[in-house]
Amino acid sequence: MKKEKILKSFYAGIFSFITILILTLLTYKTSLGIFLIASFGSSMVLLYGYPESPFAQPKNIFFGHLLTALVGIILSNFLTIPIYILLPVAVGLGVGLMIFLDVTHPPAGGNPIIVIIGGVSFDYLISPVILGSIIILIFGVILNRFILRKNYPVKWI
Repeated sequence: MKKEKILKSFYAGIFSFITILILTLLTYKTSLGIFLIASFGSSMVLLYGYPESPFAQPKNIFFGHLLTALVGIILSNFLTIPIYILLPVAVGLGVGLMIFLDVTHPPAGGNPIIVIIGGVSFDYLISPVILGSIIILIFGVILNRFILRKNYPVKWI
């Protein structure tokens, strides 16, 4: 059991490093745009450490990040309320919608804070949210299905 835990933590660390390295290189060494969101680091914990979790499934990772970022962007663009009210409203709505729509991905709960404080536009949904999530999921499938030979994803949709 100890060897299994050591391998699991090793692969999770290495693939987290590789995934964030790729997203960082795309962000800082190309003119393609931004590919990083702070919450992607937390996604690594679930995807590489606990891929059997329902919160680590592709549907949850992709739509959880997309939904909560969209909520933050929409509310910041259309509600003119103080930020100390806007932030909790956006997080609460985002979390509630993830649970209601069965796309819960806990790291995505922070996305409304990220997008509101960052003052981002709707373009942010394409890059980094959608493109970054797809890259994360590609690496998740490579590690879990092809290297570790796990049944990942447990279900796509």
